Amino acid sequence: MGMSDFYSSKAGRDDAESLATITEALDLGITLLDTGDFYGMGHNEALVAKAIAGRRDSVFLSVKFGALRSPSGAFLGVDGRPAAVKNFAAYSLQRLGVDVIDLYQPARVDPAVPYEETIGAVADLIREGKVRFLGISEATTEQMRRAHAVHPVTALQIEYSLATRLIEGEILPAARELGIGVVAYGALSRGLLSDTFDGKLTPGDFRAHAPRFTGQNLAHNLERVATLKAIAARKGCTASQLAIAWVLSRGEDIVPIVGTAKRTRLHENLQALDVKLEPSDIAELDQAFAPGAIAGDRYPEPQMRLVAH
Repeated sequence: MGMSDFYSSKAGRDDAESLATITEALDLGITLLDTGDFYGMGHNEALVAKAIAGRRDSVFLSVKFGALRSPSGAFLGVDGRPAAVKNFAAYSLQRLGVDVIDLYQPARVDPAVPYEETIGAVADLIREGKVRFLGISEATTEQMRRAHAVHPVTALQIEYSLATRLIEGEILPAARELGIGVVAYGALSRGLLSDTFDGKLTPGDFRAHAPRFTGQNLAHNLERVATLKAIAARKGCTASQLAIAWVLSRGEDIVPIVGTAKRTRLHENLQALDVKLEPSDIAELDQAFAPGAIAGDRYPEPQMRLVAH
């Protein structure tokens, strides 16, 4: 996502470095690439297409759809109508240069369309051989069960990190009951849980509108991150590596998405695999980042209406 949108203006893109980062990730054994047709209004899918040309069989492609954008980049809502779902898929297949999408999921639940109809359209695409597996994103427990009743759900993509632990109450237990894997995005809470974030945002950065990145919330949250950095220093790793390692420790059915647009960060993030967390480490982190420890919602209020919370 960050290679194409949201963290800077269009002028801030570096396609050459982004392509080099994806290529190096694949060379190092990463297989899951997660994108969305609305990341840069198709720009990200075109970027991924270049990166996977000639090596499609070694990549598991996850694509989100449904968010509507204007030419200026403004969000116009979501569209989960069956005809729209199939239209989105047709364009994604073309941009990606592939015959089938491995995991396909509505990015948000369209409140104006029965969820069963949206899911049924993806099920149709699976029967047609255009999609391999059904995914859902930011769904509640009730919505997850409704989707699973239409067609087996392979994965739920939802935010999960030390800073955002909402799934632990009902959603994660229900996913495990149904045999649904969790694709955890926001493992670093959009950079908040990293060593490099200092609270300053560049023009075009969407975080300037996110409550946890503004005002007193940000000041409070940076104090929490200082605790994370202190624990990481004792462990001999970075705060980012520690945050990723924590997500990895939550279960083999949880796969974190760690976004980066630079090769240097790619290598740093991969070293999280070498961070071994003892029970005492996990207990300390769970206490320091208990639910509610991070102040402010993860999205502005209009977007919060479309995510699980």
